[in-house]
Amino acid sequence: MCEIKYAGPFRDHLKSHIELKQVIGYKYVAEAGHLKRFDQFTLEKYPNATCLTKEIVLDWCNKQPHEAQANQCARASVLRQFSKYLDVMGLDAYILPKSYYPKEPQYVPYIFSTEELILFFAQTDQCHYSSECPYRHLIMPVFFRMIYLCGLRVTEARLLKVGDVDLTSGALSIHHSKKDNSRLVPMSDSLVKRCREYSAIVHAFATSEDYFFPALGGKPMTNTNVYHNFRRFLWKAGISHGGRGVGPRIHDFRHTYAVHCLKKWTEQGRDLAGYLPMLTTYMGHDSFQDTAYYLRLTADVFPDITLKLQSRYPDVIPELEGDFCETD
Repeated sequence: MCEIKYAGPFRDHLKSHIELKQVIGYKYVAEAGHLKRFDQFTLEKYPNATCLTKEIVLDWCNKQPHEAQANQCARASVLRQFSKYLDVMGLDAYILPKSYYPKEPQYVPYIFSTEELILFFAQTDQCHYSSECPYRHLIMPVFFRMIYLCGLRVTEARLLKVGDVDLTSGALSIHHSKKDNSRLVPMSDSLVKRCREYSAIVHAFATSEDYFFPALGGKPMTNTNVYHNFRRFLWKAGISHGGRGVGPRIHDFRHTYAVHCLKKWTEQGRDLAGYLPMLTTYMGHDSFQDTAYYLRLTADVFPDITLKLQSRYPDVIPELEGDFCETD
């Protein structure tokens, strides 16, 4: 990846700020893109600026025509972090108050029913050959099952290399995922069997560095490509899509996996105090609280087990306020 060049009045500080974020473990790629645009903005409008004033901050954070509210909040958040960095370094900088701009109503995950999963995966099995993506009909049945059965993020599945899929031990190696975390993810026997059959056809002469789910030219599938296929299978399965912000989304397979695990364990009488930390590790969550959230979601989706959950784990279940929206 090419190093970004900064040319505006804050160029040296921007470079140092981003390097610090990356050194402590953050990928900080999308954020660096935001700051590159901020750099160009200040170069054009405030080339002689010596400090980050309120005027500059509010001018940059001003909502653009046709810009989604979520994107404005993201830009503001990135610049707020930069302002805090400047302040720590002893430089004069206006720090935008937290939650200065109102957020859009947060998305509440869509939890697929068992019947919907059966219908959806049946449609992936009927995917046809396409000359634009020769392996599409082989990839889709395995790709979407892997996301659900392993609770993966979409990008984790997209960027898997052949060497990351151990068909002997039946484990996936997830490298440099969210917040640069890595982990091993065991697969079910049925998924391992599918991966072996798929790999025998697609990767007969592949190297360990080839993508496990290759698009045309050996590149990884794009998010756009995955999403278009998802919507087509969803429609053919007769599962309604509520539109922007309503879902279902591909990421909801991951949420569904967690909820279905907790439901099964609760019905089996398992001690969730012992199982929750395992789920936290398996899903690559940064904190236990991210996993505990699913207790509330499970209770809301399956009200028949609500009493059992709340009576056994009253201090663990958080309130579900729609403010949790893990993204890829």
